Amino acid sequence: MEKRLTKLRLVAIFAMLTLVLAGCGEPYLSALQPAGEVADMQYSLMVLSTLIMVIVIAVVTVIFIYVVLKFRQRKGEENKIPEQVEGSHKLEIIWTVIPILLLLVLAVPVVSATFELADVKPMDKKDRKPEDAVVINVRANLYWWEFEYPDQGVITSQDLVVPTDERVYFNLIASDVKHSFWIPSAGGKMDTNTENINQFWLNFDSKRSEEAGEYFYGKCAELCGPSHALMDFKVKTKSRAEFDQWLEEMKGAKAVASSDLAKQGEKLFQEKSCIGCHAVTPVDERPEQARTAPNLANFGERTRVAGILPHDKENIRNWLKDPEQYKPGNKMTKTYPELNDEELDALTEYLSGLKVETK
Repeated sequence: MEKRLTKLRLVAIFAMLTLVLAGCGEPYLSALQPAGEVADMQYSLMVLSTLIMVIVIAVVTVIFIYVVLKFRQRKGEENKIPEQVEGSHKLEIIWTVIPILLLLVLAVPVVSATFELADVKPMDKKDRKPEDAVVINVRANLYWWEFEYPDQGVITSQDLVVPTDERVYFNLIASDVKHSFWIPSAGGKMDTNTENINQFWLNFDSKRSEEAGEYFYGKCAELCGPSHALMDFKVKTKSRAEFDQWLEEMKGAKAVASSDLAKQGEKLFQEKSCIGCHAVTPVDERPEQARTAPNLANFGERTRVAGILPHDKENIRNWLKDPEQYKPGNKMTKTYPELNDEELDALTEYLSGLKVETK
């Protein structure tokens, strides 16, 4: 009896934990709190499929309980055999037609949404103008993200900036292994392959973007290596006017070392061959294959260091000192020079000052 009570207590505890954890989520990272047109469609499909499953489970449970109670063995009727319904055409038709109808109820909206989400015609128009559609090229790398705005010639990394209340179109590709681009609150999740470009679109609702706060959370959703779980990026939303202004400021951005320590860091950045991998201007004319490390043009304004650490000088310095500690398997570690304390301080000062400054 005590063992049974112990098991019941454990079941009750796990059931409560399940309910509590199922309710967890924040507007900036939860797929259950949609923040755009695509997320709304996908959330509606989740609700519909869950509702169908609950109805099926409820009906089957009721039938099961009814059968158990009605046809249970009674005293004095141990040898009585209930009426058999094997071969009943009526029952065969019922339990064949009902699943077909349920599948149709689910399939019609799913197919409709699939075609709607795959409609990227505006980005493929030959005479398309930058103001007609916002197009962003996303390139996934071990373990960081590059975002290119081809119509404006602007490239940045780790922080994706998008306008609200309009469709934003994406070209997705990977430079090394398969990754997956996913912004839970905005919807989507699509693979980035090395051999072909995948295309889709997202929409970010301005009101729900305000509720989410400073940014939305994005990440890689395809197991890609030891630091897969750390391959994060942040999505900053702006009104269309603010977005256009940001692009203009980015096009005119330049790296400025204001203090003596920062100038020392700039010199080290060049002498240590950091400049060979990292660009410090948002207009990068190198071919895609030559862009082997994140663009640092607006590094000082980003929300995270390496996509995971709070953005402050201490974490910048820690990352520069030992990147392998924070992202095992990253490509930077293999070619990274040893730095003394003075060099770390100088580079930290230089990098923290890389911000958008118009000419």
